[in-house]
Amino acid sequence: RALVVSLFFKSYLAISRKLCDAGIMPPDAVPQKDLSGADKFHTATLRSSQLFERVASNQPNHDPIGKPKVHASALKQATGEAIYTDDIPRMDGELYLAFVLSTKAHAKITKLDASEALALEGVEAFFSAQDLTEHQNEVGPVFHDEHVFANGEVHCYGQIIGAIAAANQTLAQRAARLVRVEYSELQPVIVTIEQAIEHKSYFPDYPRLLTKGDVEKAFAEADHVYESSCRMGGQEHFYLETHAAVAVPRDSDELELFCSTQHPSEIQKLVAHVLSMPSNRIVCRAKRLGGGFGGKESRGMMVALPVALAAYRLQRPVRCMLDRDEDMLMTGTRHPFLFKYKVGFSKKGMISVCDIECYNNAGWSMDLSFSVLERAMYHFENCYRIPNVRVGGWVCKTNLPSNTAFRGFGGPQGMFAAEHIIRDVARIVDRNVLDVMQMNFYKTGDYTHYNQKLERFPIQRCFDDCLTQSQYYAKQAEITRFNWEHRWRKRGIALVPTKYGIAFGVMHLNQSGALINVYADGSVLLSHGGVEIGQGLNTKVIQCAARALGIPIELIHISETSTDKVPNTSPTAASVGSDLNGMAVIDACEKLNKRLAPIKEALPQGTWQEWVNKPYFDRISLSATGFYATPEIGYHPETNPNARTYNYYTNGVGISVVEIDCLTGDHQVLSTDIVMDIGSSINPAIDIGQIEGAF
Repeated sequence: RALVVSLFFKSYLAISRKLCDAGIMPPDAVPQKDLSGADKFHTATLRSSQLFERVASNQPNHDPIGKPKVHASALKQATGEAIYTDDIPRMDGELYLAFVLSTKAHAKITKLDASEALALEGVEAFFSAQDLTEHQNEVGPVFHDEHVFANGEVHCYGQIIGAIAAANQTLAQRAARLVRVEYSELQPVIVTIEQAIEHKSYFPDYPRLLTKGDVEKAFAEADHVYESSCRMGGQEHFYLETHAAVAVPRDSDELELFCSTQHPSEIQKLVAHVLSMPSNRIVCRAKRLGGGFGGKESRGMMVALPVALAAYRLQRPVRCMLDRDEDMLMTGTRHPFLFKYKVGFSKKGMISVCDIECYNNAGWSMDLSFSVLERAMYHFENCYRIPNVRVGGWVCKTNLPSNTAFRGFGGPQGMFAAEHIIRDVARIVDRNVLDVMQMNFYKTGDYTHYNQKLERFPIQRCFDDCLTQSQYYAKQAEITRFNWEHRWRKRGIALVPTKYGIAFGVMHLNQSGALINVYADGSVLLSHGGVEIGQGLNTKVIQCAARALGIPIELIHISETSTDKVPNTSPTAASVGSDLNGMAVIDACEKLNKRLAPIKEALPQGTWQEWVNKPYFDRISLSATGFYATPEIGYHPETNPNARTYNYYTNGVGISVVEIDCLTGDHQVLSTDIVMDIGSSINPAIDIGQIEGAF
C-alpha cells in the first residue's frame, strides 16, 4: 500500500514539474527540495580503473610471474568455442535423465507409481530408492546423512524421489511429471532459524563453544554494555552453467564421468560407493566449469550419482543438465545466519569483551554446515581486537534444501556481525565510526580468539590507501550537501574492512598433487588437482611451471582435471587453489630440473628442445609427480595448540557510495573503491578480475 501511494506521489511530482516548466503552474508551487522525488534511476556509464604493482623485468624474458597474462581460455570463452559438460556431442544410444522431485517440505511417501510414465514410448527406466540397498543409498560429503533417492520420507521441497531415463530431455521431463507420488504430511515444518530455535532443532554435538579471557569480569568492568542481534539471508549461487553430468560405460565394469564439479575426487568416491565398485574403475573428468562459487563443491553429487547409476544399470551413455528453475529449487544457497551479541566497551569506544551466539540455517542435512559455522565463529571479530570473547555456534536443522559452501564460506556472515557491532559502539559513544574502527584494529603481533598470531597485519595501510584513493572526506561533504537539498533521495557512504583466513578448515584437505609430462618435441602437458572454474587457476599454474622450468608459457598445456591423472585431490575451494596446486606443480618441476641438470651442464648453449630430446635417447624419465601439503597448520585447542588455523590472511578495504529513492526503496551504487592486499600477485589481471567479479 505504501508503495502504491509513493508511486502516485512520484507521478504527482513529475506532472507538477512539467506544469511548472510549461508555465501553467507557478515555479514555486512544489518546493525545490521535493522535485527530485520524481526522478528515476538510469544505468550510469561504467568507468573503472585498475591499479597494480608492476614487476621489474630484469628476469629472463619468459618469466611470466607477476605479469598480467591473459586467461588461458579467454578467447575460446569469448567466442563460444569453449567446451563445457553439456557441449560434449551426443553419443549413440544416449539417454537423458529427468528428476521426480518432492512437492512437500516434510512428509511420508505413501505411494510411488511410475507405471503411466513407463508406458510412454521412448521411456527406458525409472529409478528410485528401491533400486539401491539402504547402505548404497546413503551419501554425503562428510556425514552420510543424505539419500540419492528419498527413502520413504522427504525432508524438503525439491528433494529427489526418483529419476526417469528417456530418449530425450523433453520426453524425460514429461514422463517425470507423470510419476504419481502420494504423501502423508508430517509436522513440524521448520523453515527459519527462529523456528529451529523454538523447536530446539539442532544437529547433534551443538552448541560449540569457544572462550578467551574472563568474559564475566570484563562485562563487570566495562563502561557500557549493549545487547542486540543481526541477521543475514541466503543467496543463490547463479553460476551461468547449472549442474550437469554425462556418464559413459566404458566396459561392463568401468565408468567414465564428465561432471561439472569443484571436487572430482569426491564424485568418484561417491559413485564407487553407490555402485559398489572400487574407485580405480571410475574416472571423473572436468575440463572447465561455467562458474561454481562453492555451489559445486559438494552438491554436484545430486546430479552425478543418479546419472552414473542409470548409465551403469542400462549400460548406455546418460546425460543430465538441470534447467535453471530445477537448479534453484534443488540446490541450497548461502547459509542464512542469526547473530545475538552482547558487547562491553569503554567511554571512548574501545571494545573489551563480546559474548556472541551464531546460528546458521543448514537445511535438512549437514553437508558442510559445521565447517561454515566454524569459519563464521573464527571471523566474527573481523579486523577488531577483542581481548575477552565467548562464541557459541549452533547448526540449525530445517526443512529446506541443504545449504552449502558459498564464496567466503561463513567468513562474510561473521564479518557482517563485526560491522554491526562496531557501528553500535560508535553510535552509543557518539564518535565517528572510522575513529572507533581504527582504535580497535588488530596490530601486527596480536593474537586472535583462536590463538593465532597475526605475523603481518596491513589493515591500517589498506584503510589509509582506500580513504585517499576514494577521496572519502570530499565525497562525505558532497553527500551532506546532496541530502540537504533533496527530500526524497538520499545518499550514504560506508567503509568496510576485511580479514580472511586462507586455508581449509579441515586439516587433511590442505594438500595437492600434480603430474607433469614432457614430450620429445619440448611441449609440456600438466595435470593438477584443481579445477578451472573460470577463475584462471590453470593460467596461474602454467605461469608457475613456466618459471620453474624456465620456458615460455606457450609450450605448456593443461587439458583437464581428471581422477586418473592425479588421485585423492581436494576440492577447488577456500581460496587456496593456486597456493596448493601451484606448489605441487613446482615440486614436480624441481624433480625434472634435477634430472635435466647434468644435460644442461653438458650443453650450456642448448635450447629447451635439445635438453629434453637427449634424455629420451639416454633413457631418462621425462615424467614427474609433485605433491604439497601446507605446513604448520591444523590448530586444535587440546591436541595441537601451537599450530596455526590459517596459513595467512588477505585483507581489504572497500568504500561505496549509494543513493536510495526513499519513496520506492530503489537504490543504486554510485561508486566503489577497493584496496586489497594479496601479497605478491602471480597474475594481477586475473586477481583483479576475481576481486571485481566477487564485488
